[in-house]
Amino acid sequence: MNSISFKKYYLLVILAVVSTMLYLLDYFIIGSARDIASSFLGNLAFLPIYVIFVTLIIEKILRERERQTIMRKLNMVIGVFFSEVGNRLLSELSAYVVMCDELRSRLQVSGQWKVGDFQRAQDFLASHEPRIDCSGCDIQRLKDFLISKRSFLVGLLENQNLLEHEQFTDLLWAVFHLVEELEARQYFDNMSTPDRDHINGDIKRAFGYLSREWVIYMKHLKHDYPYLFSLAVRLNPMLEHPDPLVY
Repeated sequence: MNSISFKKYYLLVILAVVSTMLYLLDYFIIGSARDIASSFLGNLAFLPIYVIFVTLIIEKILRERERQTIMRKLNMVIGVFFSEVGNRLLSELSAYVVMCDELRSRLQVSGQWKVGDFQRAQDFLASHEPRIDCSGCDIQRLKDFLISKRSFLVGLLENQNLLEHEQFTDLLWAVFHLVEELEARQYFDNMSTPDRDHINGDIKRAFGYLSREWVIYMKHLKHDYPYLFSLAVRLNPMLEHPDPLVY
C-alpha cells in the first residue's frame, strides 16, 4: 500500500470513529436508541441527494478551473501573437482607415483605465464601422510584412487550444485571407475600382477583428499582468509615436 492510499484509508478510519463517537454522545444525551436510529435512517435517506449536490458542485468547480487553465494558455498565445504580429499589423492597418483620429482617441489606453473604459472602447468598436481606403497606401509593404509572418501564423493554427477561442480563430482566418489576397496580386498600381473595393473589404474585416481582440487583450493585461500592461500602454500601436521609455 503506497503512502497516498494509506493516508486515504487512515482518513476514512478517523471519520468513521468520529461519527461513532458523535452517535454515542447523542445516545448518552437523548437516551433513546429509537430516536437515534430514526435520525440515522433519515440522514441515510438523504445521502443520495447529498452526493448529487456535492458531485455537481465539485464538477462545476473542476470545469471552471479547467476553463481558467485553458484561458491562461490562450492568453499566452494571444500575447505572443500581438508581440510578433498584432501590434504592428494594427498600426499598419490603421493607416487605411479614413478619418482615423476618432478611432485613435477612443483607443488611447492608459494606466488609469478601468473596466468601464475598456467596455466603452469595445462598444465603440462594435458599433463603429470604419471606412477603409487603400488608395495611396503602401500595400506592398503590408504584403511583405504579412508574408514574412506566414509561418508564425500557421504555427498558431496548429495550437489545438485556439479551437476554444472562436473570436481569435476568426481573427486568424481574416488575416490569412488578407495574406492570400495580397499574395495573389503581383502589382497594386492601377487597381480597378472593384478590385480596390475588394481589398478594402478584406482589410476592414481583419482590422475589425484585430482591434476588438486587442482591446480584450489589453483588458486582460491590466487585470492579470500590470507590468506587461505598462509596456503595452507605452507601445500602444494606436499612438502616433509609441515610446517604450518611461519619463
